Amino acid sequence: MQAIQLTGPCAASELKPVTVPTPEPKPGYDLVQVKAFGVNESEVTSRKGESDADFQYPRILGIEGVGVVADISADSPFKINQKVAMMMGGLGRAIDGTYAEYCLVPHAAMIPITTDLNWDIVGALPEMLQTSYGSLHEGLDLQAGDTLLVRGGSSTVGLMSIALGKMLGATVLATTRNPNKVAKMQEIGADHVLIDDGKIAAKVHTIVPAGVAKALELVGTTTVFDTFSAVAAGGRVCITGGLGGGWEIEHFSPFMIPTGKLLTSYAGEAKDLPAKIFDQVLAEAASKELTVPIAKVYHGLDQAGAAQANLESGHFLGKHVVVLH
Repeated sequence: MQAIQLTGPCAASELKPVTVPTPEPKPGYDLVQVKAFGVNESEVTSRKGESDADFQYPRILGIEGVGVVADISADSPFKINQKVAMMMGGLGRAIDGTYAEYCLVPHAAMIPITTDLNWDIVGALPEMLQTSYGSLHEGLDLQAGDTLLVRGGSSTVGLMSIALGKMLGATVLATTRNPNKVAKMQEIGADHVLIDDGKIAAKVHTIVPAGVAKALELVGTTTVFDTFSAVAAGGRVCITGGLGGGWEIEHFSPFMIPTGKLLTSYAGEAKDLPAKIFDQVLAEAASKELTVPIAKVYHGLDQAGAAQANLESGHFLGKHVVVLH
């Protein structure tokens, strides 16, 4: 089969398909024919040789994808020709990933899906939908009628969280540092878009005087205390990202958390995304009730390098998706 297999750090332009053996099913793993995959920052990091120790060369990149089950193990809960999404479970890091015509996938990293949508739309969803839903459901316990602040709303997870928050019945406020991204965020579903200059709490209170009920913090520790100021008494903040470059709070004390407000985080797996939710999102996308944030679609494995280069450029809004079939 053809795959993007790294043997060491390289430039995006050096991501070229090579011929490698097609893997075979084994206990706990099925063989999936990859139809499309999304491109992620973590794969750029791996390509540059900057990943954690769980990533070793040689490795086929790709932490997510969608496709059709091609062959199954004796213990498989799936069926041949079944459509599935795949994500996490060590894909593209500890084990070979989805930048390939076929991928050997752990059962725990597979979600059955039912859809007739084009593969480009389906392929954009797995990782950002899993992260968004896990953050909103597991992290924030988002309920219909809640007010939700998405800080870092123009990121792929931010855009997905705006759309998903609306689907789940919330009123959504979202932030961006770039005024040129406001219209797209409103198109995705944001009720209010705020320009983030590092201090947005006062702006939030002009819209929701008591403060929002829930806040998804994607910028990270550099802004989390300002985000706390935008949250109502009894409200909750979930840190899922570090777009601002901060992952730690220096000299942290529990007493830095405002009295009566809750702080949590999210970093989960495929099991946090129920198949029924994935199918609901696919159905809403098919009916145009939900817009999947896609930056650009590429065709063929040989376009993986271009997709990574465009992702790195920061000039695009939404997900970069490579379609193979």
